[in-house]
Amino acid sequence: MSKTEGGARQGRARALASRLGGKPLVLVGMMGAGKTTVGRRIASRLGRQFIDSDEEIERAAQMTIPEIFEQRGEPEFRAGEMRVISRLLKEKDILLATGGGAFINAETRALIKAEAVSVWLKADLDVLFERVSRRSNRPLLKTADPKGTLEKLIEERYPIYAEADITVVSRDVPQDHVAADVIAAVLHYLKTT
Repeated sequence: MSKTEGGARQGRARALASRLGGKPLVLVGMMGAGKTTVGRRIASRLGRQFIDSDEEIERAAQMTIPEIFEQRGEPEFRAGEMRVISRLLKEKDILLATGGGAFINAETRALIKAEAVSVWLKADLDVLFERVSRRSNRPLLKTADPKGTLEKLIEERYPIYAEADITVVSRDVPQDHVAADVIAAVLHYLKTT
């Protein structure tokens, strides 16, 4: 990256931080879309605290997400997820990466829409599957056909994710590029709303 590009990138980040005020920025989307990786980069550029809602849920429950799913079931996990996200949205100057199912819950989605600017990191099936296949901690993909399950989740969830304020495509490029795309898209959104 040239000095000019770096300066322009820093300028956009400063402008975005100013326009957001203290309002939370929330990343939504499927598992493997890059919410945590991209989110950390954006938070760093904006001088915000990065929070991963899944990590906060594990801390609050004192167990891992797979353990919560196994011992308490998905409905109890979703209820806890909503409580944690509700608490986190009261914080100022945060960038919150949510779990893949968080925005699907109508109450959680309403909270995010009321309290934050939401960004859907949208990725296609092949990109997502390649990324999630590297890890074994995805309770919803512990099926006989994980790719088919992922495809079904995409069909169910993408129309709901589309309700986010902004959509940015997460593709197979260095995550710094996607972070820059998010910053530019949010800045554009805030200038036009």
